[in-house]
Amino acid sequence: MPDATPPITPTSPEAPGKKAAPSDLRQRVIYASIGAVLLLGSVWYSAWSFALFFAAVQVKMLLEFYRMMRAGGYAPAKWIGVGASLATIAGLVFMVAANEEGTLGHAPVVAIALFLCLPVVLLLRAIVLWPKHSKPFSDVAVTLAGLFYVGFPMTLLGVIANFHTTYDYRRIFGLLFLVWASDIGAYAAGKTFGKHKLAPSISPGKTWEGWAGGFLLTLAVGWALTFMLPDVPLAHLLVAAGVVAVFGPLGDLAESMLKRSVGVKDSGTFMPGHGGLLDRFDAFLLVLPVLALLQLLAN
Repeated sequence: MPDATPPITPTSPEAPGKKAAPSDLRQRVIYASIGAVLLLGSVWYSAWSFALFFAAVQVKMLLEFYRMMRAGGYAPAKWIGVGASLATIAGLVFMVAANEEGTLGHAPVVAIALFLCLPVVLLLRAIVLWPKHSKPFSDVAVTLAGLFYVGFPMTLLGVIANFHTTYDYRRIFGLLFLVWASDIGAYAAGKTFGKHKLAPSISPGKTWEGWAGGFLLTLAVGWALTFMLPDVPLAHLLVAAGVVAVFGPLGDLAESMLKRSVGVKDSGTFMPGHGGLLDRFDAFLLVLPVLALLQLLAN
């Protein structure tokens, strides 16, 4: 009777000195750990390290947005958009310092006037490039959309961090912990109990059960933040937690919708295993305007 055991195919030995690539999960953990250390370290060290770190993050997010718009057939003025975004950060830093010294004067009016000149600059660019770029007004609109969707919301981190003109890293830590709690709670509850789809046409993996889990864990972390931020009333922390639990997932859905509309899987490849920075900070884009408004009203 012939042997039915299939022949063993010899494998060539691995080249000496060549290491196997890390698994996808291991790679994700490594890059997430490095990113978390850089993020928390820059926020904790000083107001300047915080500002420089998030200025770089904001520029990268904006470039990723404009790259996706190019994939969708538009031609945004990315460097004008980036310049306007950085000018917004610089303007906020200047106004916070001037307000502290009592020399603010007409700076807000000048800032608004300069912003209103931005569409003029973009239209002049469109005139110069016509007819090479055949959708001039769409290109202008997409450039401005990047500022309103990415640039201006991320700039509002400075409003959250500077409470009564004093930089307080604990407030940014608290915001980060709330956003992470929303993500972790949603993932764990969705994996365990998820049955009812939240927005199947946009993000099939998200469920109502996952959202509820994220909401509850975010509220729990909001309560726990009283130990780190004893000077902030519990009611304010719970309201902030509720804002993150509601608008954070909406920010995630908005970015997923954006990617589907232009046919890309990730906003970029900046963090292997995690996509781009826009993928990592998408929750902030809808959370920050609401929190900044509530903070200004509360003050």
